[in-house]
Amino acid sequence: MTTSNAAFDDTLVGLIDDASNRFKDQPCLVLGNESLTYGEVQAASRRVANGLLGGGFTAGMRGAVLSPNDPWAVIATLGIIRARGIWVPINPRNSFEENLAQLEKFGCNALFYHSSFAKMAQTLLERLPEVKVAVALDGGATTSMRDWSARWPDSAPAIHYDPLDIVSIPMTGGTTGVPKAVALSNRNFAAILRGVAKINEPGPPVFLAAAPMTHVGGRLVLTVMYRGGISIVLPKIEPQIILDAIPRYGITELFLPPTALYDLLSQPNVRDVDYSSVKRILYGAQPMSIEKLKLAIQIFGPVMAGGYGQTEAPLLITYLHPNDHFVEGKLAPDERLRSVGRPTPDSEVVIVDEDGKRLPAGERGEVLIRGPFVSEGYFENSQATADVRRDGWHMTGDVGYQDDDGYLYLVDRKRDMIITGGFNVYSAEVERIITGLPGVRDCVVIGVPDDKWGEAVKAVVMLDTGSKLDTDFLISECRRRLGPVKTPKSVDFVNDLPRTAAGKVDKKKVRNDYWAGTGRSI
Repeated sequence: MTTSNAAFDDTLVGLIDDASNRFKDQPCLVLGNESLTYGEVQAASRRVANGLLGGGFTAGMRGAVLSPNDPWAVIATLGIIRARGIWVPINPRNSFEENLAQLEKFGCNALFYHSSFAKMAQTLLERLPEVKVAVALDGGATTSMRDWSARWPDSAPAIHYDPLDIVSIPMTGGTTGVPKAVALSNRNFAAILRGVAKINEPGPPVFLAAAPMTHVGGRLVLTVMYRGGISIVLPKIEPQIILDAIPRYGITELFLPPTALYDLLSQPNVRDVDYSSVKRILYGAQPMSIEKLKLAIQIFGPVMAGGYGQTEAPLLITYLHPNDHFVEGKLAPDERLRSVGRPTPDSEVVIVDEDGKRLPAGERGEVLIRGPFVSEGYFENSQATADVRRDGWHMTGDVGYQDDDGYLYLVDRKRDMIITGGFNVYSAEVERIITGLPGVRDCVVIGVPDDKWGEAVKAVVMLDTGSKLDTDFLISECRRRLGPVKTPKSVDFVNDLPRTAAGKVDKKKVRNDYWAGTGRSI
């Protein structure tokens, strides 16, 4: 049996089974009126695994789930991993071409899909001849996954799981370059589950799963299962539904990217909701406006928690505890609020120069990290892996510095640095100033072609509805706070900014629009 494996506790299946056995009769996943216990989730995912194996799926094959947030999408994902397959996360918000390219490149031998994406799924299946099993989660015009899996036993598959098995290959964001598949192993997930438990309060959480489960949201649901908590699943981020769910379910934890938090804060009834149950609102994935962070603390209470992770090292690089947002009982200075926190118990962080020499506190350089949660590298791409590894350290590609207390501050992505007239300008530094101005909803700062400067600093700005902010005011405020070199030479106001499937501003797309036809590759 699988449980005889000495390393079973260092596998994702082992840790989820341990939690399922301990919390068997307790609710695990809830969507609307449907509530599934840990025992039911365990049994259903075992049936899916046995169904996959019965359909010719073997160890190392790839499985994908095309669905909005849904408990049965979680079960399908666990079923793929229980069959010792590799979960290929795809996002329904991606275009058909993007999802097809990903599945063609890395393979797809099983596809589970929600009926709302049946058309895309059927077109994908026509182009993916290696698929052995294809099942609709909720049926629709075909047999549902629940009915399909009921044909198979709910006993644990007789499979040996290894800590070094690759269990998931999420894609990097691709906002600054070509997306790559990141190889996350069993031991990485074991470290992630245990590491998140270390930095949170003891006891089972009630987690609001609103952010896409194809990204950070999905990994967080697994950490909630490890802790014996309940995940209240919302199909997507809807501000009013979130505000209703918090008091209705007694939500204790939720994760939202900054753009979603801004939407929440803009709701007319945001101050009328009872947030007394909330212990943690985790924000991350992109920089957050300091002014909006202060507003969030004012409205939600001392529960905001920041952090830093990347696809290559999920969730646990640093953590800014809710208490870190305060100093001696008062709201911390803006500089502290800009921090992404201090290294977690499982993380080591150093700052180095171009030659790899460690830099002292306060000096800017590349952020290097190491820890058990750091991925095994890029899937089937040894050269790309070697390019980001140095003497056992992972090179994040982020520029930052640490203060004397160990707090980490991110300055920018190395690739996003603008060189104008021979001076280096970090775009994120300018973006922080602009997003802090009243009436600014979001912005991106890029370098654009310029005969005099080589690159000129440009701000592309999205305003709040009704905002009267103009170019002269924006430029004068930047000049006052940043000086002339970092101040945008021009400003474009737009109704919206392009975003990736994860909700991040697609800086690569914005930049390419300005560099098209110049012969320069961005």
